[in-house]
Amino acid sequence: MFTGLVREFGKVKSLQGAKLSIQAKHRANIGDSIAVNGACLTTIALLSDGFVVELSEETQAKVALESYQGLVHIEPAMRLNDRLDGHIVQGHIDGIGVISAIEAHSVGVDFFIAIDSHILELCVPKGSIALNGISLTINAICDSALRLTLIPHTLNNTLFSQYKVGTRLNVETDCLARMVKHFLDSKVKNVESRGSLLSWEAVDRILGSY
Repeated sequence: MFTGLVREFGKVKSLQGAKLSIQAKHRANIGDSIAVNGACLTTIALLSDGFVVELSEETQAKVALESYQGLVHIEPAMRLNDRLDGHIVQGHIDGIGVISAIEAHSVGVDFFIAIDSHILELCVPKGSIALNGISLTINAICDSALRLTLIPHTLNNTLFSQYKVGTRLNVETDCLARMVKHFLDSKVKNVESRGSLLSWEAVDRILGSY
């Protein structure tokens, strides 16, 4: 588990096949879980100035691989006695979002993130989302995009200040939203398989079970 708060910037030394070598101040141990640009990865080797993690085929298919060069966001797994300042992040990437527009204001900058409909339906206004491992609040949901506002502190302490229109980002929706949708979909399928229509009373019973 993670919080979506960046602890440092790591520097990618190489990405060869499934092995990603990163230069970082963080002293990892073999087997540690570390979020790199939001993806939970396992430490398989240690370097004098960093560590090596491994990207499974599933991970490589889900993440924006081009973001694993130069600087990356690093967050070690949280401890049970850590403060939860962001939100609960699993490091399980749902898919990729694309920055479609950037609008600067007197305080903060709006980022519009275009995402697929199957991810968008897991998002709620004022809910949480993790982009490249950063815990952010969804300000509004547009037709096919999210609008998020980043304050100067976030811009200054993440790589968002370097992102441009067209930059692809790893997206992880709120894990609670994913679970609720999965269970609701399962309930609906069970009702439909019995040949019954889903009434409002059935919806109330489903929601009441959570």
